[in-house]
Amino acid sequence: MSPLKALGADVRENLARPLAELRRRFLAAGRDVPQVRVMTRSGDTPQGERREMLRRPPEILITTPESLHLLLTSRGGRGLLGGVRLVILDEVHAMAGNRRGTLASLCVERLAQLSGEFQRIALSATAKPEAVLARFVGGCRLCGDPARPVLEPRPVALVRGAATKPIRVSVRVPEYPAVRVAGDFFEPYVAAWREVLFSNRTTAFFIDSRRLCEKVARLVNADLDPPLVYPHHGSMSRDVRRAVETRLKAGALRGVVATGSLELGIDVGDLDQVALIQTPPSISAAVQRIGRSGHRVGATRRGVFFPLSDLETALAGVMAKAAAEGDI
Repeated sequence: MSPLKALGADVRENLARPLAELRRRFLAAGRDVPQVRVMTRSGDTPQGERREMLRRPPEILITTPESLHLLLTSRGGRGLLGGVRLVILDEVHAMAGNRRGTLASLCVERLAQLSGEFQRIALSATAKPEAVLARFVGGCRLCGDPARPVLEPRPVALVRGAATKPIRVSVRVPEYPAVRVAGDFFEPYVAAWREVLFSNRTTAFFIDSRRLCEKVARLVNADLDPPLVYPHHGSMSRDVRRAVETRLKAGALRGVVATGSLELGIDVGDLDQVALIQTPPSISAAVQRIGRSGHRVGATRRGVFFPLSDLETALAGVMAKAAAEGDI
């Protein structure tokens, strides 16, 4: 279960190659191996694929909380999910603290009633507090007398990765000229953003407004051919989003301006730096976004805040310090 449709599609793509290679090696060794099929069920899934997965359930199903809820409310969907043995909650921190997390938790419990107990695995790079998230993931099971059942928390083991990467975060507020012209608020910012772009091979800009996402891309690309950056947000068509993601992953784009649509674990290739325009909704989101950079071995995660107001400047300073210290 993934919080984003794009993330689910990316997971499916990244599973295809190793599964194909495993099958090739088994067959080359003269050993029979069953085919492991991976399918996605989300709002982007064509009707033909939806019918196919009901006829022939895949071994691995990638979905979202909303799509899992719809599957559980239909007879065909319940038939598809009757044999579940493992549930992976990807980027669990993005769901746990909101209504989607409530829906996800309810769906997982309904799934346990349908198919019996199964293993649960939750993944997150910014899970804090871990004990609270562990209780969210494990949930409770009904034990004892059916007439007077008792809620018993499921045991959950915490596994922490030992590897850490250095992080370098700064806050930058461009200077305005002594004499300002009305309507030129973004002019010094555009110059600074282009400077960041030209100093890196690939840069991602994050902003929480779709309208501003489009505006920033337009301002940065003004009078430039070819464009320096491309926008990416949830209101764009699936084909356009996938085209931007594919080119970014291949290193064919100098930069991208995105909302939270690229914040989570979507494979965006090798980013040199992340720029945060305005301030993210939380320190965890800031760390998550900055963590999209520096994926090379031994590389440093690099982020720069571009606050657009005095209040955002103060918030950015606090967030930068907390992100550098890992205090989320």
